[in-house]
Amino acid sequence: MQPSPTLDQLQVFLSVAETGSFSAASRALNRAQSVISYTIANLEAQLEVTLFERSGARQPKLTDAGKAMLPDARRIVADLEVMRARAKSMKQGLEAEVSVAISVMVPTEAMVRVLHDFGKTFPTVSLRLDVGELGTVMELVSSGNSTIGIGGALVRQDDSLLIEKIGHSFMLPVAGACHPLAQLKRPLMLADVREEVQLVVTDSSGLTNGRDFNVLSYKTWRVSDIATKHHLIRGGLGWGGLPASVIRDDLESGRLVHLRLDAYEQGNYPIYAIRKTANPPGPAAAWLIDAFRKLLSLCPSDLPVEFAHRPHRKGMSAA
Repeated sequence: MQPSPTLDQLQVFLSVAETGSFSAASRALNRAQSVISYTIANLEAQLEVTLFERSGARQPKLTDAGKAMLPDARRIVADLEVMRARAKSMKQGLEAEVSVAISVMVPTEAMVRVLHDFGKTFPTVSLRLDVGELGTVMELVSSGNSTIGIGGALVRQDDSLLIEKIGHSFMLPVAGACHPLAQLKRPLMLADVREEVQLVVTDSSGLTNGRDFNVLSYKTWRVSDIATKHHLIRGGLGWGGLPASVIRDDLESGRLVHLRLDAYEQGNYPIYAIRKTANPPGPAAAWLIDAFRKLLSLCPSDLPVEFAHRPHRKGMSAA
């Protein structure tokens, strides 16, 4: 009987394909480059196909056969990781600690409610909480610093992660009541915002470097977090998008005004539960994911009618 490829061989194959070279794969897997080359050669012999074109190129390139085998290898490795995770979860009891990374896009009310109930349901389980922007949640889970992540901005494919959409938040463009854009009192054109300062959150994880989301102005001020952006917009220093759940009171009081700007792609911001495939959640972590799913799936999918075109209060100063 012809020997079958091993999980180790497939993982080496995926690493070379994803890193782009044998040397990079050897560093990623902490193995000698000769071992990487030997493993790939054995895999090719067993499959009786050439996976990488090595001659005449500084870096190995996937052959047509290699490209065809790549999704098969990913699926097999993922299925085996799921099997390992299931076996691990069957042996695993209640966790001593759960580490959670939560995006600021998650409505604060939902986070407080879930964590309040978590404390009552699992009084013996310690909790470590990190709040991050954009790609930070994904990075914390990928690095193993967080058991689970609740957030969005999935900026890269990572076959080691299990990602499930569990709800959404709603983003919309706003400005302080005294900001020039708020004073126009009409639907805005792209030209109206081009020369106005737009406040933009910079991703500290570095995963979204070079990628901007809904940046329309020529002038930008970049800040590290949503809370700072919120305060600066409310203070009249610029305009930008904020989660509706964060600014509901400001819209109701008139401190912030919703900008009717068609060029801004306001709408649902998907929120995902993220965890490592090989690290299944224990009872407490699984409870957290399910609790967030129940609340976030109920978030509104549009701006409440009473705030959609609310006129700002005359003479109201931005707080």
